[in-house]
Amino acid sequence: MAATTAPVPRPGILDIAPYVGGEATIPGVERPIRLASNESALGPSPKAMAAYAALAGEIHRYPEGSAQALRDAIGQRQGLDPGRIVCGAGSDELIALLLRCYAGHGDEVLYSRHGFLMYPIGALSVGATPVAAPERALTADVDALLERLTPRTRIVFLANPNNPTGTYIGAAELTRLHAGLPPSVVLAIDAAYAEFVNRNDYEPGIGLVDRADNVVMLRTFSKIYALAGLRLGWAYCPPAIAEVLNRVRGPFNVSTPAAAAGLAAIEDTASLQRARVHNDRWLPWFSERLAALGLPLTPSAANFVLPQFPDEPERNADAAFAFLRTHHILTRKMAAYGLPHHLRISIGTGEEMEQVAAVLGKFLARR
Repeated sequence: MAATTAPVPRPGILDIAPYVGGEATIPGVERPIRLASNESALGPSPKAMAAYAALAGEIHRYPEGSAQALRDAIGQRQGLDPGRIVCGAGSDELIALLLRCYAGHGDEVLYSRHGFLMYPIGALSVGATPVAAPERALTADVDALLERLTPRTRIVFLANPNNPTGTYIGAAELTRLHAGLPPSVVLAIDAAYAEFVNRNDYEPGIGLVDRADNVVMLRTFSKIYALAGLRLGWAYCPPAIAEVLNRVRGPFNVSTPAAAAGLAAIEDTASLQRARVHNDRWLPWFSERLAALGLPLTPSAANFVLPQFPDEPERNADAAFAFLRTHHILTRKMAAYGLPHHLRISIGTGEEMEQVAAVLGKFLARR
């Protein structure tokens, strides 16, 4: 009788280190301060919550497969053609779809060194090779990205602003990056934090998508719209790329309650503005407090900061993480991103940021 073997995954799959999200719980603590996942400080729009709850009795029905009403609402709000919008279960699904459609064995996927971990993970999952370009001052370096282009490059991912550094490149640099790419390479601009940006030289990528056939802009409802638990995102694409993504996405990849909540969130402009105003106040406030404590950090254009801690056993990032945790505060370690001396800290409520600043002051004052 022939010996049997277990199923063997495709080459590269076992090379993937699984993505580990920020902690959400502390044993014995009912409601810790959750600042590990860049979630919204203010929570979702009341209108979005009402739209979600109203559909509880309809969850036995399949969704409308194209998320037409949601795409129409996005198009109207952003001034975009709904036919060029593809919705997904978070921008994570859209990243995966782009990789499935445009990269595979023997190809390369280029990204910035400290970019979102799902880019290299996704590349490995389709058999492609992830290639990381070094950054300059924790900011994407256009020249470094272009220098690492090869005939095998199929997709360039750029998170702008970047997670976890909070840095961004302006519209002119974004245009220069695209100009240096061959038409066969997809430039995927991940603008998950676009709504938080308050900079005159920033452009989320809409203009490039309108002018080119090889640019996609990715957006999410997880951050400023506070719908992370519903998994909802969208891509704005050239018509040909939208058609390709629609060929491979699941036929019901966006749930009915998620689409309804997303539509209501878009229409609740007052809630969106409150979230922006809150971040515009507390991001600089908290950044100034960290600087006053002697913690270096790069200027962030998003809803989080990335302080660097001393390289001393009692005062390093791991020690700070543990100390904050004993005070029921959850932050995010950054070793997986190649930043072992840093913690990423989301902007929470005003009371939460005051508490974190006070606790960090106690931590750094210890002898």
